[in-house]
Amino acid sequence: MNDINNQIAIYTAENGQTRIDVKIQDDTVWLTQDQMSALFNTDRTAIVKHIRNIIKDGELAENSTCAKIAQVQQEGKRKITRHIKFYNLDMILSVGYRVKSKTATQFRIWATKTLKDYLVQGYVINQRVIAEQKSKLLTLQKTLDLMTRSIENQTDNMDQVQEISRVLNDFVRGLNLLDDFDHKTLDRSGRTKNDAVVIGAEEFLSVVDQMKGSFASDVFAKQKDQGFYSSVGQIYQTFDGKELYPSLEEKAATLLYLIVKNHSFVDGNKRIGASCFLYFLDRNKMLYDENGQTLIDGATLFALTLLIAESKPIEMETVKQVVISVLNRGN
Repeated sequence: MNDINNQIAIYTAENGQTRIDVKIQDDTVWLTQDQMSALFNTDRTAIVKHIRNIIKDGELAENSTCAKIAQVQQEGKRKITRHIKFYNLDMILSVGYRVKSKTATQFRIWATKTLKDYLVQGYVINQRVIAEQKSKLLTLQKTLDLMTRSIENQTDNMDQVQEISRVLNDFVRGLNLLDDFDHKTLDRSGRTKNDAVVIGAEEFLSVVDQMKGSFASDVFAKQKDQGFYSSVGQIYQTFDGKELYPSLEEKAATLLYLIVKNHSFVDGNKRIGASCFLYFLDRNKMLYDENGQTLIDGATLFALTLLIAESKPIEMETVKQVVISVLNRGN
Protein backbone atom coordinates (compact mmCIF):
# COMPACT_ATOMS: atom_id res chain seq x y z
CA MET A 1 0.00 0.00 0.00
CA ASN A 2 1.04 3.57 -0.62
CA ASP A 3 2.24 5.15 2.63
CA ILE A 4 -0.01 8.14 2.07
CA ASN A 5 -2.98 5.81 1.73
CA ASN A 6 -2.14 3.54 4.66
CA GLN A 7 -1.93 5.71 7.75
CA ILE A 8 -3.52 6.34 11.11
CA ALA A 9 -5.50 9.45 12.06
CA ILE A 10 -6.72 10.12 15.59
CA TYR A 11 -10.41 10.90 16.04
CA THR A 12 -11.32 12.78 19.21
CA ALA A 13 -14.96 13.08 20.23
CA GLU A 14 -16.42 16.46 21.16
CA ASN A 15 -16.31 15.52 24.84
CA GLY A 16 -12.55 15.08 24.49
CA GLN A 17 -12.67 11.74 26.26
CA THR A 18 -13.06 9.31 23.36
CA ARG A 19 -9.93 8.95 21.24
CA ILE A 20 -9.78 6.37 18.45
CA ASP A 21 -6.96 5.45 16.08
CA VAL A 22 -8.67 5.44 12.69
CA LYS A 23 -7.03 3.52 9.85
CA ILE A 24 -6.91 5.30 6.47
CA GLN A 25 -6.51 2.99 3.50
CA ASP A 26 -7.87 2.78 -0.06
CA ASP A 27 -9.26 6.33 0.15
CA THR A 28 -11.60 5.61 3.06
CA VAL A 29 -11.50 5.16 6.85
CA TRP A 30 -11.69 1.82 8.64
CA LEU A 31 -12.74 0.78 12.16
CA THR A 32 -13.02 -2.57 13.92
CA GLN A 33 -16.16 -3.71 15.73
CA ASP A 34 -14.52 -2.82 19.05
CA GLN A 35 -13.66 0.66 17.80
CA MET A 36 -17.24 1.23 16.62
CA SER A 37 -18.42 0.12 20.03
CA ALA A 38 -16.21 2.76 21.64
CA LEU A 39 -17.15 5.39 19.06
CA PHE A 40 -20.91 4.98 19.52
CA ASN A 41 -20.71 4.06 23.22
CA THR A 42 -22.61 0.86 22.50
CA ASP A 43 -22.02 -2.76 23.46
CA ARG A 44 -20.02 -4.73 20.88
CA THR A 45 -22.76 -7.37 20.54
CA ALA A 46 -25.15 -4.63 19.39
CA ILE A 47 -22.60 -3.49 16.79
CA VAL A 48 -22.26 -7.05 15.48
CA LYS A 49 -26.06 -7.40 15.31
CA HIS A 50 -26.46 -4.16 13.37
CA ILE A 51 -23.74 -5.15 10.90
CA ARG A 52 -25.40 -8.52 10.35
CA ASN A 53 -28.80 -6.90 9.73
CA ILE A 54 -27.38 -4.25 7.40
CA ILE A 55 -25.89 -7.00 5.24
CA LYS A 56 -28.99 -9.21 5.53
CA ASP A 57 -31.29 -6.35 4.47
CA GLY A 58 -29.14 -5.72 1.41
CA GLU A 59 -28.36 -2.18 2.53
CA LEU A 60 -24.64 -2.82 2.07
CA ALA A 61 -22.58 -5.73 0.75
CA GLU A 62 -20.04 -7.31 3.08
CA ASN A 63 -17.36 -7.77 0.42
CA SER A 64 -17.33 -4.07 -0.42
CA THR A 65 -17.45 -2.71 3.13
CA CYS A 66 -15.40 -5.21 5.14
CA ALA A 67 -11.73 -6.14 4.89
CA LYS A 68 -9.52 -8.42 6.95
CA ILE A 69 -6.31 -6.58 7.76
CA ALA A 70 -3.27 -8.14 9.42
CA GLN A 71 -2.55 -6.69 12.84
CA VAL A 72 0.39 -7.50 15.11
CA GLN A 73 -0.79 -7.99 18.69
CA GLN A 74 1.19 -8.50 21.88
CA GLU A 75 -0.12 -11.61 23.63
CA GLY A 76 1.93 -12.28 26.73
CA LYS A 77 5.55 -12.30 25.69
CA ARG A 78 4.76 -13.12 22.08
CA LYS A 79 3.85 -10.94 19.13
CA ILE A 80 1.06 -12.59 17.16
CA THR A 81 -0.20 -11.55 13.72
CA ARG A 82 -3.97 -11.85 13.46
CA HIS A 83 -6.36 -10.86 10.70
CA ILE A 84 -8.96 -8.49 12.13
CA LYS A 85 -12.18 -7.41 10.42
CA PHE A 86 -12.28 -3.70 9.61
CA TYR A 87 -15.30 -1.83 8.23
CA ASN A 88 -15.24 1.21 5.97
CA LEU A 89 -17.00 4.55 6.31
CA ASP A 90 -20.23 3.39 4.65
CA MET A 91 -20.70 0.63 7.20
CA ILE A 92 -19.61 2.83 10.11
CA LEU A 93 -22.22 5.46 9.27
CA SER A 94 -24.96 2.88 8.68
CA VAL A 95 -24.30 1.36 12.09
CA GLY A 96 -24.22 4.83 13.65
CA TYR A 97 -27.60 5.74 12.22
CA ARG A 98 -29.12 2.45 13.47
CA VAL A 99 -27.94 3.05 17.02
CA LYS A 100 -29.30 6.60 16.64
CA SER A 101 -26.01 8.11 17.73
CA LYS A 102 -25.34 11.80 17.11
CA THR A 103 -21.70 10.81 16.99
CA ALA A 104 -22.31 9.33 13.54
CA THR A 105 -22.86 12.80 12.08
CA GLN A 106 -19.83 14.20 13.90
CA PHE A 107 -17.69 11.31 12.70
CA ARG A 108 -18.92 11.70 9.10
CA ILE A 109 -17.90 15.39 9.10
CA TRP A 110 -14.51 14.56 10.61
CA ALA A 111 -13.88 11.65 8.22
CA THR A 112 -14.82 13.67 5.13
CA LYS A 113 -12.43 16.46 6.07
CA THR A 114 -9.66 14.05 7.04
CA LEU A 115 -9.92 12.09 3.80
CA LYS A 116 -9.85 15.31 1.79
CA ASP A 117 -6.70 16.42 3.61
CA TYR A 118 -5.00 13.08 2.99
CA LEU A 119 -5.98 13.06 -0.69
CA VAL A 120 -4.53 16.55 -1.13
CA GLN A 121 -1.38 15.48 0.69
CA GLY A 122 -1.10 12.41 -1.51
CA TYR A 123 -1.59 14.48 -4.66
CA VAL A 124 1.18 16.88 -3.64
CA ILE A 125 3.58 14.02 -2.92
CA ASN A 126 2.71 12.24 -6.18
CA GLN A 127 3.35 15.46 -8.10
CA ARG A 128 6.74 15.71 -6.42
CA VAL A 129 7.57 12.11 -7.37
CA ILE A 130 6.59 12.80 -10.98
CA ALA A 131 8.79 15.91 -11.01
CA GLU A 132 11.71 13.88 -9.67
CA GLN A 133 11.21 11.20 -12.33
CA LYS A 134 11.04 13.82 -15.06
CA SER A 135 14.30 15.25 -13.77
CA LYS A 136 15.92 11.82 -14.01
CA LEU A 137 14.70 11.38 -17.57
CA LEU A 138 15.94 14.84 -18.53
CA THR A 139 19.33 13.83 -17.20
CA LEU A 140 19.15 10.68 -19.30
CA GLN A 141 18.33 12.69 -22.41
CA LYS A 142 21.27 15.00 -21.72
CA THR A 143 23.46 11.93 -21.38
CA LEU A 144 22.33 10.75 -24.80
CA ASP A 145 23.10 14.16 -26.29
CA LEU A 146 26.55 14.11 -24.69
CA MET A 147 27.19 10.60 -25.99
CA THR A 148 26.22 11.68 -29.49
CA ARG A 149 28.67 14.58 -29.43
CA SER A 150 31.38 12.37 -27.94
CA ILE A 151 30.97 9.78 -30.67
CA GLU A 152 31.07 12.40 -33.41
CA ASN A 153 34.32 13.74 -31.93
CA GLN A 154 35.94 10.30 -32.33
CA THR A 155 35.33 9.83 -36.03
CA ASP A 156 38.95 8.87 -36.64
CA ASN A 157 38.66 5.86 -34.38
CA MET A 158 35.17 4.44 -35.12
CA ASP A 159 33.46 2.97 -38.15
CA GLN A 160 29.83 3.78 -38.85
CA VAL A 161 29.98 6.66 -36.40
CA GLN A 162 27.56 8.84 -38.35
CA GLU A 163 25.07 5.96 -38.42
CA ILE A 164 25.39 5.45 -34.66
CA SER A 165 24.97 9.16 -34.06
CA ARG A 166 21.84 9.17 -36.20
CA VAL A 167 20.40 6.21 -34.28
CA LEU A 168 20.99 7.95 -30.97
CA ASN A 169 19.35 11.17 -32.10
CA ASP A 170 16.44 9.36 -33.73
CA PHE A 171 16.06 7.25 -30.61
CA VAL A 172 15.65 10.30 -28.39
CA ARG A 173 13.17 11.92 -30.76
CA GLY A 174 11.31 8.72 -31.60
CA LEU A 175 10.74 7.51 -28.07
CA ASN A 176 10.29 11.04 -26.74
CA LEU A 177 11.15 9.84 -23.25
CA LEU A 178 9.35 12.54 -21.29
CA ASP A 179 6.14 12.13 -23.23
CA ASP A 180 6.42 8.37 -22.92
CA PHE A 181 6.80 8.75 -19.16
CA ASP A 182 3.83 11.11 -18.87
CA HIS A 183 1.63 8.72 -20.84
CA LYS A 184 3.19 5.57 -19.37
CA THR A 185 4.22 4.23 -22.79
CA LEU A 186 7.83 3.39 -21.96
CA ASP A 187 7.54 -0.37 -21.68
CA ARG A 188 8.12 -1.87 -18.24
CA SER A 189 7.55 -5.46 -19.29
CA GLY A 190 8.14 -7.58 -22.36
CA ARG A 191 5.56 -9.15 -24.64
CA THR A 192 7.03 -12.62 -25.12
CA LYS A 193 6.04 -14.84 -22.19
CA ASN A 194 7.38 -18.10 -23.66
CA ASP A 195 9.44 -20.33 -21.41
CA ALA A 196 13.05 -19.27 -21.79
CA VAL A 197 15.78 -21.62 -22.95
CA VAL A 198 18.00 -21.89 -19.90
CA ILE A 199 21.53 -21.05 -20.98
CA GLY A 200 24.29 -21.66 -18.47
CA ALA A 201 27.29 -19.42 -17.96
CA GLU A 202 29.61 -22.05 -19.48
CA GLU A 203 27.60 -22.07 -22.71
CA PHE A 204 27.83 -18.28 -22.93
CA LEU A 205 31.57 -18.48 -22.21
CA SER A 206 32.05 -20.91 -25.10
CA VAL A 207 30.61 -18.22 -27.37
CA VAL A 208 32.95 -15.66 -25.81
CA ASP A 209 35.93 -17.99 -26.38
CA GLN A 210 35.20 -17.98 -30.10
CA MET A 211 35.55 -14.19 -30.09
CA LYS A 212 39.06 -14.14 -28.63
CA GLY A 213 40.80 -14.63 -31.95
CA SER A 214 39.23 -11.44 -33.29
CA PHE A 215 40.86 -9.19 -30.69
CA ALA A 216 44.55 -8.54 -30.13
CA SER A 217 44.24 -7.90 -26.41
CA ASP A 218 45.75 -10.57 -24.16
CA VAL A 219 43.27 -9.74 -21.41
CA PHE A 220 40.11 -9.80 -23.54
CA ALA A 221 37.46 -11.93 -21.77
CA LYS A 222 39.79 -12.65 -18.85
CA GLN A 223 37.52 -13.02 -15.84
CA LYS A 224 38.21 -10.91 -12.75
CA ASP A 225 35.74 -12.69 -10.47
CA GLN A 226 32.56 -14.79 -10.47
CA GLY A 227 30.41 -11.82 -11.47
CA PHE A 228 29.62 -13.25 -14.92
CA TYR A 229 28.09 -16.38 -13.38
CA SER A 230 25.99 -14.16 -11.12
CA SER A 231 24.81 -12.04 -14.07
CA VAL A 232 23.68 -15.09 -16.03
CA GLY A 233 22.02 -16.76 -13.06
CA GLN A 234 20.08 -13.67 -12.06
CA ILE A 235 17.90 -13.56 -15.18
CA TYR A 236 16.38 -16.93 -14.27
CA GLN A 237 15.74 -16.12 -10.61
CA THR A 238 12.33 -16.68 -9.01
CA PHE A 239 10.67 -15.40 -5.88
CA ASP A 240 7.76 -17.13 -4.19
CA GLY A 241 7.43 -19.39 -7.22
CA LYS A 242 7.27 -16.53 -9.74
CA GLU A 243 9.97 -15.41 -12.15
CA LEU A 244 11.51 -12.02 -11.41
CA TYR A 245 11.80 -11.42 -15.16
CA PRO A 246 8.79 -13.21 -16.69
CA SER A 247 9.30 -12.22 -20.34
CA LEU A 248 12.14 -12.97 -22.75
CA GLU A 249 12.58 -9.25 -23.39
CA GLU A 250 13.06 -8.54 -19.67
CA LYS A 251 15.58 -11.39 -19.37
CA ALA A 252 17.52 -10.17 -22.41
CA ALA A 253 17.59 -6.55 -21.22
CA THR A 254 18.69 -7.58 -17.73
CA LEU A 255 21.41 -9.85 -19.12
CA LEU A 256 22.82 -7.06 -21.32
CA TYR A 257 22.72 -4.55 -18.48
CA LEU A 258 24.35 -6.80 -15.87
CA ILE A 259 27.20 -8.03 -18.07
CA VAL A 260 28.07 -4.50 -19.19
CA LYS A 261 27.79 -2.91 -15.74
CA ASN A 262 29.26 -5.67 -13.55
CA HIS A 263 32.67 -5.44 -15.27
CA SER A 264 33.37 -9.12 -14.66
CA PHE A 265 36.09 -9.16 -17.34
CA VAL A 266 39.38 -7.27 -17.50
CA ASP A 267 38.57 -6.17 -21.05
CA GLY A 268 35.65 -6.47 -23.47
CA ASN A 269 32.64 -6.20 -21.15
CA LYS A 270 30.54 -4.24 -23.67
CA ARG A 271 31.40 -6.56 -26.58
CA ILE A 272 30.80 -9.64 -24.46
CA GLY A 273 27.50 -8.24 -23.17
CA ALA A 274 26.27 -7.47 -26.69
CA SER A 275 27.31 -10.92 -27.97
CA CYS A 276 25.61 -12.77 -25.10
CA PHE A 277 22.51 -10.60 -25.61
CA LEU A 278 22.33 -11.62 -29.29
CA TYR A 279 23.04 -15.26 -28.45
CA PHE A 280 20.22 -15.29 -25.89
CA LEU A 281 17.79 -13.83 -28.44
CA ASP A 282 18.90 -16.34 -31.09
CA ARG A 283 18.62 -19.38 -28.79
CA ASN A 284 15.11 -18.24 -27.87
CA LYS A 285 14.16 -17.76 -31.55
CA MET A 286 13.74 -14.00 -31.20
CA LEU A 287 16.70 -12.64 -33.14
CA TYR A 288 15.11 -12.96 -36.59
CA ASP A 289 11.57 -12.27 -37.76
CA GLU A 290 9.63 -14.37 -40.24
CA ASN A 291 11.27 -12.47 -43.10
CA GLY A 292 14.75 -13.16 -41.83
CA GLN A 293 15.30 -9.59 -40.63
CA THR A 294 17.10 -9.09 -37.33
CA LEU A 295 15.07 -7.77 -34.41
CA ILE A 296 17.80 -5.26 -33.63
CA ASP A 297 20.53 -3.96 -35.96
CA GLY A 298 24.18 -3.53 -35.09
CA ALA A 299 24.11 0.25 -34.81
CA THR A 300 21.15 0.20 -32.42
CA LEU A 301 22.75 -2.51 -30.28
CA PHE A 302 25.95 -0.47 -30.14
CA ALA A 303 23.99 2.60 -29.07
CA LEU A 304 22.10 0.69 -26.36
CA THR A 305 25.28 -0.93 -25.06
CA LEU A 306 27.00 2.45 -24.89
CA LEU A 307 23.94 3.91 -23.17
CA ILE A 308 24.12 1.22 -20.48
CA ALA A 309 27.85 1.72 -20.01
CA GLU A 310 27.46 5.48 -19.53
CA SER A 311 24.34 5.33 -17.34
CA LYS A 312 24.32 5.85 -13.59
CA PRO A 313 23.21 3.07 -11.21
CA ILE A 314 20.10 5.09 -10.27
CA GLU A 315 19.03 4.95 -13.94
CA MET A 316 19.12 1.14 -14.14
CA GLU A 317 15.36 0.52 -14.40
CA THR A 318 14.86 3.31 -16.92
CA VAL A 319 17.72 2.09 -19.12
CA LYS A 320 16.39 -1.48 -19.02
CA GLN A 321 12.95 -0.17 -19.98
CA VAL A 322 14.54 1.53 -22.99
CA VAL A 323 16.02 -1.80 -24.12
CA ILE A 324 12.70 -3.59 -23.53
CA SER A 325 10.88 -0.90 -25.53
CA VAL A 326 13.24 -1.37 -28.47
CA LEU A 327 12.71 -5.14 -28.42
CA ASN A 328 8.93 -4.83 -28.05
CA ARG A 329 8.69 -2.43 -30.96
CA GLY A 330 10.97 -4.46 -33.16
CA ASN A 331 13.17 -1.37 -33.59
